[in-house]
Amino acid sequence: MDFHCHALTPGVEALVAGTPQKRGERALQERLLGAASLRHNQDVLIPPVLRRMTTVEDRLSDMDAMGVDLQVVSPSPSQYYYWAEEALAEEIVRVQNENIATLCAFAPSRLQGLGTVSLQHPLLAAAQAEFAVRKLGLRGIEISSNAGGMELADPRLGPFWRAVNTLGCIVFLHPLGTSLGERVNTHYLSNLIGQPLETTIALSKLIFDGVLDRHPDIKLIAAHGGGYLPSYMGRTEHGSLVRPEAGAGLAHSPSVYLRRIWYDIVVHDPGIVRHLIDTVGASQLVVGTDYPFDMGQYDVHAFLAAVPNISEVERKQILGENAACLLACEIRGDPVRKGRGSV
Repeated sequence: MDFHCHALTPGVEALVAGTPQKRGERALQERLLGAASLRHNQDVLIPPVLRRMTTVEDRLSDMDAMGVDLQVVSPSPSQYYYWAEEALAEEIVRVQNENIATLCAFAPSRLQGLGTVSLQHPLLAAAQAEFAVRKLGLRGIEISSNAGGMELADPRLGPFWRAVNTLGCIVFLHPLGTSLGERVNTHYLSNLIGQPLETTIALSKLIFDGVLDRHPDIKLIAAHGGGYLPSYMGRTEHGSLVRPEAGAGLAHSPSVYLRRIWYDIVVHDPGIVRHLIDTVGASQLVVGTDYPFDMGQYDVHAFLAAVPNISEVERKQILGENAACLLACEIRGDPVRKGRGSV
């Protein structure tokens, strides 16, 4: 089962086409990605990716070739559009989530879906999450590492976190770009190191600000192996012990929270998968391919076979058993009530 793969919704592009933010997108990307990366994306990456993200027949054919039985399809992060004002944001999410649901209905035995929300409008996001899961049958929500500069642990996002905690649904954390700005606009560093760092920051804030304490039923999955946090947990643990401003308020040591999160294995190094198994347990890992992007990892079976000392039990857990358990969890609880408050 592939937990990290994307679909693009053409109808969303029609909705945002005339906005100043969309018209200025190319100039912004050239500044933050760099001219060389932007040119490669437009000339080489996007044409085949666009077809695969919008054509279900190509998707199913590629899944067969990769030996993937089921994809958990999530929106393309390029369509978060967290800058949208509320009325437009509501329409963007409606069109996107309905498209994902329709895509999955085409082949329900092969495709399950995650929706999106207008994270920049927390009350709306809570209602959107509930509708996506309860009414459209999606298995959870994909979010970025922040919402237009608002951190995931910001108290204003309390309604969203309460909603997904009550639902008991999946939250897939997948960053778009990086807050490092023009420092990483050469050599594709904005993605190579920028996006893993975004995940590292977002997870750290969710842990240290107590969001995971207050909402223990969130099923949080972190893209790209959780960024750098699992590989550098020793420093985080040490800091929580010697610095009062770091450890104050934590109910557990940081590594305890780390083992409550799930991680995909889009890490491109079998040794890192071994480290993840040793650090968080094989029970917390799921397959991801990052389909259909060039930073993806597509020969999953060969990749897992190269993981040092991997057992058959661990291999089966990662290939599908963990994902099956996550997908089998029932959506529960009473309908989410709107309200403000701490995260």
